[in-house]
Amino acid sequence: MEEKTYTLISGGTSGIGFELAKIFAYNGHNLIIVARDENELNATAREFKALGVDVITMSKDLFLKESPFEVFDEVKEQALVVDILVNDAGQGQYGKFVETDIYRELDIIQLNISSLVVLTKLFLQDMVQRGNGKILNLSSVASKAPGPWQSVYHGTKAFVQSFTEAVRNEVKDTGVTLTALLPGATDTDFFNKAEMEDAKIVAEGKLDDPVKVAKDGYEALMRGDDMVISGMKNKINVAMSNVMSDKAAAESMNKKQSPVNEKNKK
Repeated sequence: MEEKTYTLISGGTSGIGFELAKIFAYNGHNLIIVARDENELNATAREFKALGVDVITMSKDLFLKESPFEVFDEVKEQALVVDILVNDAGQGQYGKFVETDIYRELDIIQLNISSLVVLTKLFLQDMVQRGNGKILNLSSVASKAPGPWQSVYHGTKAFVQSFTEAVRNEVKDTGVTLTALLPGATDTDFFNKAEMEDAKIVAEGKLDDPVKVAKDGYEALMRGDDMVISGMKNKINVAMSNVMSDKAAAESMNKKQSPVNEKNKK
């Protein structure tokens, strides 16, 4: 009899995380969904249970230092086997660093970096011991260039990208793979939470479809790829950033992310 396994997804009730959870459910994966809002968790669970998979919800605030440890402890207490981990939860804050709220930024660092590192380490240890498993970390095209107006967010995603590639290399002979998903500006609630609606990239640009981003991430994960940049325009932008100096890449990003009502400053 096959062992019952679960895919654990943080931030699985909205945006890219929700679309990833939907794809996993359609493909017969049992789910553990971690998010803060109990009502959203219950609604999401009902939707995916209708697809014939088991869905377990965990209401945890990953802005809190202890929460990722609690997630792992609850999984172990229930004797659940997580063979796929998706670290999707993440937020940003818009504005010039000199003016933004440092406490909000410390929360973002906790969510985008610290919680991801804790969940990755704890579940990876189990996966390596079993000799199989997959981890998908939500990176971003923001990981590939300095980001004026989102300096801390871009910095966190640069960490996620570097961290994912490094750990992937360390475990390459264990049967476990790590994959980084790099979306561009995507049509989710991210920009509302970041108070970023006035940024040119949002107000004047065409946002990517989270369904397509999730599909790209799922397929790359199942193939065992190291990373996937979702969308041709994002592939082109990353390629351009790779050949620019950091100074030039930062200036280019400044022009894309500055408010529509403010002139860019040289």
